[in-house]
Amino acid sequence: MDTGNTPAGGRQSAARTWLRALELTAMIAKDPSRILPRVIDQAADKAGDAPALLSDRERLTFRDLAARMNRYARWALAQGLRPGDRVCLVMPNRPEYMAIWLGVTRVGGVVALVNTHLRGASLAHAIDLATPRHMIVAAELIDAVRAARPASAAAATIWSHGGAGGLPRIDEAVDGLSPAPLGTDAHRAPTVADAALVIYTSGTTGLPKAARVNHYRVMMWSHWFAGMMDTRADDRMYDCLPMYHSIGGVAAPGAVLVNGGSVVVADGFSAHKFWDAVRAWDCTLIQYIGEICRYLVNTPPGESDRKHRVRLACGNGLRPDVWETFRRRFGIPQILEFYAATEGNVTLFNCEERVGAIGRIPPYLTHRFPMTLIRLDVDNGTPVRDADGFGIRCAPNEVGEAIGRIRDDASGLGGRFEGYTSQEDSEKKVLRDVFETGDAWFRTGDLMRRDATGYFFFVDRIGDTFRRKGENVATLEVAEAIAAFPGILEASVYGVTIPGTEGRAGMAALVAEAGLDLAALRRHLADVLPAYARPLFLRIRREIEVTTTFKQKKPALAREGYDPTTTTDDIYFDDPERRAFVRVDAALFDRINGGAFRL
Repeated sequence: MDTGNTPAGGRQSAARTWLRALELTAMIAKDPSRILPRVIDQAADKAGDAPALLSDRERLTFRDLAARMNRYARWALAQGLRPGDRVCLVMPNRPEYMAIWLGVTRVGGVVALVNTHLRGASLAHAIDLATPRHMIVAAELIDAVRAARPASAAAATIWSHGGAGGLPRIDEAVDGLSPAPLGTDAHRAPTVADAALVIYTSGTTGLPKAARVNHYRVMMWSHWFAGMMDTRADDRMYDCLPMYHSIGGVAAPGAVLVNGGSVVVADGFSAHKFWDAVRAWDCTLIQYIGEICRYLVNTPPGESDRKHRVRLACGNGLRPDVWETFRRRFGIPQILEFYAATEGNVTLFNCEERVGAIGRIPPYLTHRFPMTLIRLDVDNGTPVRDADGFGIRCAPNEVGEAIGRIRDDASGLGGRFEGYTSQEDSEKKVLRDVFETGDAWFRTGDLMRRDATGYFFFVDRIGDTFRRKGENVATLEVAEAIAAFPGILEASVYGVTIPGTEGRAGMAALVAEAGLDLAALRRHLADVLPAYARPLFLRIRREIEVTTTFKQKKPALAREGYDPTTTTDDIYFDDPERRAFVRVDAALFDRINGGAFRL
């Protein structure tokens, strides 16, 4: 089944890869009480002192991980945490992170994995979505949480991990608890149908949403990826993605741990230190997002580029123009590209390495993973309906929105849509009566095309959200942050493309009072928004055009971008060299497009 552009090297066939994943996930439904914390307990019995989670800060063997997990489980029980009660976790990448959520979820608690870059009202919003009883916060992030509390309605108890004055220390509390395995008589053991995590996602519109993730999905992610990557006990994964993401904190480490391998938890990504770290830790697997690969190929070539033992790179968003350069320069034997959404039921894998494709579903599995592309009116974001009121499937190579069939039967946990903590947000992601009366489909919010051989190719995102540095940026959230600055009358935020860069850069069209202080605005944005969400360009206008329903007309603004020749408006660029907003003229425009800045 391998295609003609699949590299040679004795790789097992694609059919074998899919079968392996099916075999590993088949056991999930057979034993509903076997959740990931139990898998870790079993691995500790089998692997013992073998390394599990590693970092420069701390190193946990499987026995250590199980012990730490059990201490946090006992802490949760001691706090009277009931099944379904939520705990917010605000902590940078480290092995302890996974031990915490494994422990709390093994006794029925639900852990909300909060984006550590959020500040102010955005952080308060994320906390409120989770409605937590407790919050576990790394000492270095306590000030950010305290600053956000006045805007939050949550009345959770805050526990500091590490020294932070005046707060209870959870690290000290759990040290006094037993590391022994928990007996099932001590608590109601959750099953795969129970809630486990809350993971935040921007979706396609509005502020961040809190997606509900049950234990089944956690097990499915871990074991399906284990099968697709063929993880082994002697594998070591280099994971530099945020652990508050479903891939960086659940699927990637879970896929390796379930088969006895180990995971290096990096603090974050550095293009210049990446391969040195991979070599130092002797890693065999790496997890990427597309931007990581582009950054790596843009570093100066070196003699040690191929001096590593990596056998497979797994990730999503690897663009066609980077794919082969990345593979050849760094000597990557296999690339496993995939597509998935935290809250969604559409998953695609490209295990044949069709360059540029995000994946496909083999014909013999389409009944198990029903998804399709539906024709869309891109002007209003709604499906095109035929004369009978039903949706229209896209023809080969026709662009449409990817949707996945929702199944609510008790035996089909994998086809369910668990939704968000907000019922209103959940309902917006469901299309009903699409191809027959009574059916329901999950809206991915992504535009794709499918070629005649069944491979899917990503085209763009629907709505206002755009992707920047591996993060989804909700334009409404950014616009509200800008509008909070004195003198701003109106703000319209959208994404613009920059040649040679992944995703889109943020741009804001502003209507402001005279004498707008751009330096102060820049400082304000740095205080209230994570770096990836801050607009790189500003456009000062007298007014922002709206539709008859008072929606801002963004498409034309996005098409004009930051080219000063398309408008008489003043356009400014957040110059990383000057650390200031500077006016864009023809010369600066050419420098930006010519790659003078590492954007």
